[in-house]
Amino acid sequence: MVRGLRVSMLLLAVLGNLAWSFTAKAEYNGKLTVEIDGLKNKEGQVCASIFASSQGFPNQRDRVLQSQCIKINDTPLLLTFENLKAGNYAVAIMHDQNNDRTLNSNILGIPIEGFGFSSNPEVKTRAPKFGEAAFLVAGPNTKIQVKLKYF
Repeated sequence: MVRGLRVSMLLLAVLGNLAWSFTAKAEYNGKLTVEIDGLKNKEGQVCASIFASSQGFPNQRDRVLQSQCIKINDTPLLLTFENLKAGNYAVAIMHDQNNDRTLNSNILGIPIEGFGFSSNPEVKTRAPKFGEAAFLVAGPNTKIQVKLKYF
């Protein structure tokens, strides 16, 4: 009886410890590094926006979780997003050659500046959906690569 009680107490302690460690790991703040390649030139800046859901992806600025623009110095270019909870995200990137923070397009609506998305989905007649560009942040350091496209 006493031995059974000891085993039960030990099992409870181990399971409690495991549950605590899983909870602690799920509450971390992760860092995402985005490596951007395929720049046509070093004019202007590169702007990136990260979305935590499909709402607003890829171009509604009021739905962006974080965004930033940086001058182009080296290629490939590295951007970092901090304080990300574990979960699915998608990133939209543009090569803002004229520094107006807008993906400029021609009269037919075809982009005249470079653009790219996380997971590098094929883009033909429309922007990708969130699920096509989504990736998982599940650790303290996540790195993705995005290749820019130009039409």
